[in-house]
Amino acid sequence: MSAEATNPEARSEARPELRRRGRTRLDLRRLGRAALLGPTSRDRLPDAIGHVAEAHRAHHPDADLSILRRAYVLAESSHRGQMRKSGEPYITHPLAVTLILAELGAETTTLTASLLHDTVEDTEVTLDQVREEFGDEVCFIVDGVTKVEKIDYGAAAEPETFRKMLVATGNDVRVMSIKLADRLHNMRTLGVMRPDKQARIAKVTRDVLIPLAERLGVQALKTELEDLVFAILHPEEYEHTRALIAAHAGERDPLPAIAESVRVVLREAGIHAEVLVRPRHFVSVHRISRKRGELRGSDFGRLLILVGENADCYGVLGELHTCFTPVVSEFKDFIAVPKFNLYQSLHTAFATSDGHVAEVIVRTRQMHRVAEAGVVALGNPYATAAATAATAATAAAAASGATAGSAEACADPYEERVDPTRPGWLSRLLDWQQSAPDPDTFWSVLRAELAQDREITVFRADGGAPATISLPGGASCIDAAYAQYGEAAHGCIGARVNGRLTSLTSRLSDGDTVQLLLAHDASSGPSADWLEHAHTPAARIAISSWLKAHPDGAAATTTAARAPLSVVGARGGGGNAVADLPDATVRLAGCCTPVPPDAVAGFVVRGGAVTVHRVQCAAVAQMRSLGRTSVAVHWRATADCRVTLLAESFGRPHLLADLTEAIAREGVEVVSATVEPPVEQRVRHSYTLQLPDATGLPALMRAMRDVPGVYDVSRA
Repeated sequence: MSAEATNPEARSEARPELRRRGRTRLDLRRLGRAALLGPTSRDRLPDAIGHVAEAHRAHHPDADLSILRRAYVLAESSHRGQMRKSGEPYITHPLAVTLILAELGAETTTLTASLLHDTVEDTEVTLDQVREEFGDEVCFIVDGVTKVEKIDYGAAAEPETFRKMLVATGNDVRVMSIKLADRLHNMRTLGVMRPDKQARIAKVTRDVLIPLAERLGVQALKTELEDLVFAILHPEEYEHTRALIAAHAGERDPLPAIAESVRVVLREAGIHAEVLVRPRHFVSVHRISRKRGELRGSDFGRLLILVGENADCYGVLGELHTCFTPVVSEFKDFIAVPKFNLYQSLHTAFATSDGHVAEVIVRTRQMHRVAEAGVVALGNPYATAAATAATAATAAAAASGATAGSAEACADPYEERVDPTRPGWLSRLLDWQQSAPDPDTFWSVLRAELAQDREITVFRADGGAPATISLPGGASCIDAAYAQYGEAAHGCIGARVNGRLTSLTSRLSDGDTVQLLLAHDASSGPSADWLEHAHTPAARIAISSWLKAHPDGAAATTTAARAPLSVVGARGGGGNAVADLPDATVRLAGCCTPVPPDAVAGFVVRGGAVTVHRVQCAAVAQMRSLGRTSVAVHWRATADCRVTLLAESFGRPHLLADLTEAIAREGVEVVSATVEPPVEQRVRHSYTLQLPDATGLPALMRAMRDVPGVYDVSRA
């Protein structure tokens, strides 16, 4: 199935794949009614699933179709007499859902479960029967897509159904694949319902199903769902976009000629590639029209270039950028850095001599399959493990003489299964949903989580497992703390990002290395301010629960911000610094406390004195912007110097004494020291020290860091 098409209503009528394989359009209404006319002989495939079998064999030539025949017979007989609101026999729905998945390349187990996905929910068929006839795997998937009973859950039935599906998806992503195909067919046939119900279903599709399709990489389903939702929720804008596309259809399209030029360039370069013109779907045209205003002919589509190997992608890129004028801002490399939903491609754009700009996607054929079908293209990565588990379960049942179990038995092969391909966003959903027993909270937080359209990966500095943490874009150190430590993160008091001390509220970037600092005091807890900087549901739920359970503690932790650091001691001395200005008084700046052999800069201030700063100090740029006179400064040959150090530590008894002793052991004189009041279990000390030799400064800082409880020592 193509991920992009110009008219969503025409997709099922004119799929290029069907035309290439010589298949006629599948009339599900006719086939569904024909299926009710009588039983099919046991030695041949029912005509109603002939198109499903043909699409399946196109991706899996050696597939055993006998299980599909048995699944269809059970589905058709159990749904017999049921009709859809459109007047069609109900069997047309599971047939359509199964055909969607077959064209995406789903394997046989998925198609079997798809044919049966409504039997347990809408007929007398039980999960026990499904398991006995088709095995534990099919039973688990069917159970995963089966809605919870509304009579038991009332208004919470919909969010609890999605919760159930998400938990099942954590063990088998094929559950959500069937749900997405099911929703796509329902959206295609939504016109028979009342407008208010259409809008309600479309909003849930927009807020939950489309983001899930994006995260699972199933672009073929995502783009069509977007167009169908667009038509229902924004009819005026949809009609405007339809008019734009219709007007473009009557004009000359420059993209075919550009595609031919690209074919010539690649052929001459000896690169075997297939160059296709991909029309944009409705929502894509709408977005680009809002971005660019008036559209040109080349804006209604993109070029898709398919090659054999990864190296060929970069070869194509080199030829395009050599023979055409590249638009540098449009280049993105999703091969070296894939998206979190498995997507890999090179994106670029170039301008032609006649002023057209063509956007280009370059990928291998395997990348194309994954880009279109996402997790559906991966099949079942646990085929061997699942088969082994099923065999063991069968043998154990036979040895004990056990009969068919309940619905819980369907999940047994999955209990010890950990999916190494499970994306970070799904792991986060599975974690925080356990802490959200309230259906309304779960439903609202789920939508907020799925609204995050970007994911980052940060690395743990402690080397623990797992080595990486996946977080939504915009996440802070607070989110990383709860992702790594769970409720133990209540005692987190700070973090180092890429080796530098920072606050917990600092936002993280993709690839950052994070070390989280926990307090020794078990009674410490989060501040209410953390909620403003927490982006993940797990962090927000945990913080809110703690604050609710500790109202006094919450009030205590929301103390005023730390007062500015006050360093006591003489600053007038110039130490070993000498300015190239006769009779000038030299002072070492207290903001950066330079020491030999720091590179320094001097500036004349009021009164004719020269203040000496390290060249990296922010005050240097400020002095220059104010037009202060710059003076050359150098260090005397004498080695002694004065410096101010800041020590960050956890609060504990005797800490000041231990730090002072460590300083004394290094033979350093303490000129002055200040200790600020504790804030969130952290204490800041400042020491102005006279060193006999500046070369001893690194050793002194190491000795101070070695004092228990001290986690950072830095220059002022």
